[in-house]
Amino acid sequence: MVEFQDADLRGSRFRNVHLGGTQFRHVDMSEAELRGVLLRAVVMRGVELIDVDIEGEVRGLTVNGVEVGAYVEAELDRRQPERRLMRPADAAGFRLAWETLEKLWEGTVARARRLPPERLHESVGGEWSFIETLRHLVFASEAWVLRAVLGDPAPWHPLSLPWDEMPDADGVPRDREARPALDEILAVLGERRATVRAVIWQQTDESLDRTVEPVEGPGWPEPYAFPVRECLQVVLNEEYQHRLYAERDLEALGPTPSGEPVAYAP
Repeated sequence: MVEFQDADLRGSRFRNVHLGGTQFRHVDMSEAELRGVLLRAVVMRGVELIDVDIEGEVRGLTVNGVEVGAYVEAELDRRQPERRLMRPADAAGFRLAWETLEKLWEGTVARARRLPPERLHESVGGEWSFIETLRHLVFASEAWVLRAVLGDPAPWHPLSLPWDEMPDADGVPRDREARPALDEILAVLGERRATVRAVIWQQTDESLDRTVEPVEGPGWPEPYAFPVRECLQVVLNEEYQHRLYAERDLEALGPTPSGEPVAYAP
C-alpha cells in the first residue's frame, strides 16, 4: 500500500494498475482522462461533477438518490431507433440486426471514402483511427465467431487488432504500425463478416442457446463454454458501437476536400 499525502501527481500515467479499495479524499482530478477503467461498486460523496463526459456501459448508476441508468438507456433508444434491434431475442432478430448493421456500415464507409485516404489513419482524441477501428472489428469476428463458435484456436489475420488493454498472447497480432489501405482492410473484414453472416443464418431459436466447447490455446476469448447467443451478441455490440465511434470521429475530421458538408448520423 502506498500513501500519497500533499503530493503533486499532475500528468502521471497509470497503466495496467490495480486501484481496487483505494481512497481518494480532497483530490483534484480536473482534466483527468480515464479509458478502459472499471468502476464497480464505487462510492462518491461530496463530489463535484462539472462538464464531465462519460461514455461506456452504465448500469446501476445512482446520482443524488436517482438511478439514472434506465433513463440513459431509454434516451439512447429514442435517439437511435435501430439500437433496440441490437438486443435480439430469437434467430430472426439476430438476422434483422445483422442486416441493419450491414446497411448502417455501407453509409459509414461511403462517408469515409469522401475523405483523403491519409485522414483515415488519423486518431481523433486519442481514439483508434477509422482504419484501426475496422481492424479491430476483424479481430472481434475472429475471436467470438471463428474461435469461440467455430472452434478455430488461431483464426487471426496479420491485420487483426485486439483492444489495447488485452495482454499479449502468442500468435495474436498487434501491429499498431500497419497502415493498410481502406480497400485492403475492407476485403479482410468482408471475409470475416461473411462468416459471421453465415453462422447467424444457420441459427435456430434452439441453437442460439447451445453451449460451445471451450477452445484451448492462447488468444481471446480464454477457454470457456459460451452460449452461441452470447458470442453473437458480442459481435453485434462491437459492430454497432464502433460504427458510432467511427461516425463521431469522421465528423471531427471535417468536410470533404470539396468543402461539401458531411451529414452526421448520430
